[in-house]
Amino acid sequence: ELPAGWEDGIPEFEADEKGLATSVSSGKVLNSVAQVYPWMIGGSADLAPSTMTNLDFEDAGELSAATPGGRNIHFGVREHSMAAICNGLSLSGLRSFCATFFVFTDYLRPSLRLSSIMHQPVIYVMTHDSIGLGEDGPTHQPISHLASCRAIPGLRVFRPADANEVAQTYKTLLIDQSHPAMLVLTRQGLPTLDRSQFGCASGVSRGGYVLRDSEEAPQVVLIGTGSEIHICLDAQTRLSEQGIAARVVSLPCWELFNQQDKEYRDSVIPPEVTARVAVEAGIRQGWDAYIGIDGRFVGMDSFGASAPASVLYEHFGITADNVVAQAIEQL
Repeated sequence: ELPAGWEDGIPEFEADEKGLATSVSSGKVLNSVAQVYPWMIGGSADLAPSTMTNLDFEDAGELSAATPGGRNIHFGVREHSMAAICNGLSLSGLRSFCATFFVFTDYLRPSLRLSSIMHQPVIYVMTHDSIGLGEDGPTHQPISHLASCRAIPGLRVFRPADANEVAQTYKTLLIDQSHPAMLVLTRQGLPTLDRSQFGCASGVSRGGYVLRDSEEAPQVVLIGTGSEIHICLDAQTRLSEQGIAARVVSLPCWELFNQQDKEYRDSVIPPEVTARVAVEAGIRQGWDAYIGIDGRFVGMDSFGASAPASVLYEHFGITADNVVAQAIEQL
């Protein structure tokens, strides 16, 4: 069971154009929860500083023979073993979490699959989620990984768009005691949206929601996740300047959205609006369920490259200009 008052310390983030990497806001939320959740324990595959998963509050400590009450586990570069150990901790009644770069899910997949088979609510914190990580290049840039993780039955994959979506993701996944959950998080900073002007982040609990609607009935729906939501919002503004009404939908967790009743799903993505553009720095696989086979996809169809994130997004065409062009071509 969750401890009393477990939500009380979860931060609400103020609007900030500069914002935070979602990995950074995740670290803040994780620490706030673990402080009041004494049976939460975990660590990373030798990447705690990079994944922001070190529990740094007083008495968190390091797990060792000398300090068996420590809450931080240093697994080493052993992704498969890390996830397997977290399954064991979860089966013992603890709430375990583990972390590495998203591209390294390839190394822990068998244990990730077993988390789902055994209905263990292990928390997987996966950072450096796209070409947005920049100069580390294609060896470290996930391309097909969102699609492959979403293909695992029972796994809840969350890709939040800002700090408050991160906070709501934790609130949502901690309540779920029977499914593993994966947070897919950025290295680069993302603006923290002013929720007085955008849809409430509580929509994350339903998997998807209208982030910002058009003043008139929408002619096109722009759907995104994570860092690409901000490209959708930019494109929406540019389309409005051309007299085209566009709705922006944030779809951070497909699995939860698919569980909603048809009435809700249709209220978010109206079936009568067939002009749709999905924007995500991954492959198209899976997106046709939301945009249709005739919908447009702005994303990746090749491996990445080594360059600053802004250069890579421009190079691969994941830009507001391209989203606008793809939207207009459907009207």
